[in-house]
Amino acid sequence: MSTWSPSASRDALVARQQMYRSIREFFYTRSVLEVETPLLSQAAVADPNITPMQAGQRWLHTSPEYAMKRLLCAGYGDIYQICKVFREGEAGKRHNPEFSMLEWYRVGWTHQQLMDEVAQLLQRLLAKRFSTLPTLHLTYAQALQSYAQLDVHHCSDQLIAKHGQALAKADLNLDRDGWLDVIMSHQVEPALPHNTLIFIDQFPASQAALAQLAKNDQGVLIAQRFEVFFNGMELANGYQELTDAQQQLERFQHELQGTQRPHDTHLIAALEHGLPDCAGVALGLDRVLLHLLDAAHIAQVLSFEWQRA
Repeated sequence: MSTWSPSASRDALVARQQMYRSIREFFYTRSVLEVETPLLSQAAVADPNITPMQAGQRWLHTSPEYAMKRLLCAGYGDIYQICKVFREGEAGKRHNPEFSMLEWYRVGWTHQQLMDEVAQLLQRLLAKRFSTLPTLHLTYAQALQSYAQLDVHHCSDQLIAKHGQALAKADLNLDRDGWLDVIMSHQVEPALPHNTLIFIDQFPASQAALAQLAKNDQGVLIAQRFEVFFNGMELANGYQELTDAQQQLERFQHELQGTQRPHDTHLIAALEHGLPDCAGVALGLDRVLLHLLDAAHIAQVLSFEWQRA
């Protein structure tokens, strides 16, 4: 097919329209405010695992998180946003460098409460294809033990690296968390039960990103964050949001070491003003649509995929 033509069918675009309408109805009935924030920012994402795109002197956002947290600090209450986000990376069956994200925040909620709401929304959005969708909750340690036979909180860096190298069939010169990501993507995610919403929480403290830390029932320090998987694919990533400005600044400085990216001074100033206790989550909408339509390639749900854009 010629590169001028769309990569998605008209039916796929109708399905997207219906999905957006359903999302907006879901949040309207729950009195969650829809907001819009800039796509271009003075500062880039700090996460070393995400490569942002630059446009002139500004950065295309990889998530609306930083700007939405400034709204939370200003007292706007429960908010959500549907927007395009941009990340450098491979364009393939599951990835497109420009993609659609739903992000929302609940003030005064725990991340456990937010997991329940994520399940309710996904069950609603996928109902036309999956009449019932059971949920399964696992801790990160339980997932690694069950599907990779690793005791993640006690096994050595060397054992983790050896296990990851065997899966990757290469030594990729990664640190412990890098090898854990390989194990998750190559062994754990493909083995998770199908047609079930899988919630994995209590990540290693070293993978906290913008989440709060806490001790689990065994006294191990963990990150209060979760990821949602469906049929071997990650759909969402949520946090009990970090509210301490000094801790956030220290994490920015650590994560941005060796890069030319500036940290977001506006966010730090907002956190100093005060971020209310809240939980937030980001959901990849193109992937939800891919499952709804039983599409084999993400291009089938995009008007124009990366090579045709």
